[in-house]
Amino acid sequence: MEESAPGPRIVVIGGGTGIHRLLVGLKRLTPHITAVVTMADSGGSSGRLRDEFGHLPPGDVRQCLVALCPDDHQSAMLRHLFNYRFQRGRGLSGHTFGNLFLTALTEITGATDLAIAEAARILGIRGQVLPVTLTKTELCARLVDGREIRGEANVDQRRDGPPFVPIDYVYLDPNAYAYPRVLRAIAEAHAVVLGPGDLYTSLLPNLLVEGMVDALQHTRARRIYVANLMTKQGESDSFRASEFVRVVREQVGEALDVAVVNVGALPERVVRRYAALGAAPVEPDLETCRALVPRVVAADLASVGTLVRHDARRLAQIVLELAVQPSPAVGALD
Repeated sequence: MEESAPGPRIVVIGGGTGIHRLLVGLKRLTPHITAVVTMADSGGSSGRLRDEFGHLPPGDVRQCLVALCPDDHQSAMLRHLFNYRFQRGRGLSGHTFGNLFLTALTEITGATDLAIAEAARILGIRGQVLPVTLTKTELCARLVDGREIRGEANVDQRRDGPPFVPIDYVYLDPNAYAYPRVLRAIAEAHAVVLGPGDLYTSLLPNLLVEGMVDALQHTRARRIYVANLMTKQGESDSFRASEFVRVVREQVGEALDVAVVNVGALPERVVRRYAALGAAPVEPDLETCRALVPRVVAADLASVGTLVRHDARRLAQIVLELAVQPSPAVGALD
């Protein structure tokens, strides 16, 4: 990290896909970014490599590394390379080059954290990417009907039973312990951002790691939760913004200062397309949110393309303002 350069220190906690857009926006505003990434991924290429090599899953780390790459032409090619997914080849099909690269670096360096640091150096990223834990653990969920699901991929994509049974709670097995550099980054930050990302499979696995909630409760940083734009079948069916906030508050207690909520409307064609997947826009019930968290920032944050994503520039600008302004001034954003 460029410690002598100006800019607030911002920690972003979540999963690679969910926080990718925020990291893309933030890297243009401050060099002092720490992406803290869940290590509970068990699906796809990451899950296969985890099972075959016994390493921590590389997929979410890869996506954060790619997000923090510089915007120049040479780095653009590296971003494409790291995200390249093999479509054929025995044993290769379905893997991304970046996941294989990180696996090879882990074999060479002998440690996940060393491999990530070396990949960050090679890519010349702005900021740093840290695993939330070096403990090998599994995400597990208990549903309201009493069933237990083991493995992040199985929680994310229900294969057995109806997909709409709500989650009662999630936990890690075995217990995992926070990577010390993550705790130090939280202690030294001006702002800590939770999300955006899938609530139970991208965000909460980080907060379940021992030491994380305590670090959030004792940091002097402004603690910000970015609510999702869309619900997700099997995780957050029919959730309004306040229900996302409530679940996070149940995990972190009073360690939440601001909730950022989208109030922008989506085109009807997009709403219909997501409805076919069992998803819907998250209703911004701002008054209920304000009863749960000291401040609520409401803004039009949706960027609509093939998928609905947070607008990288607008979300990053809000986070930056929250990081540098004294508390009374934040109200101007409400």
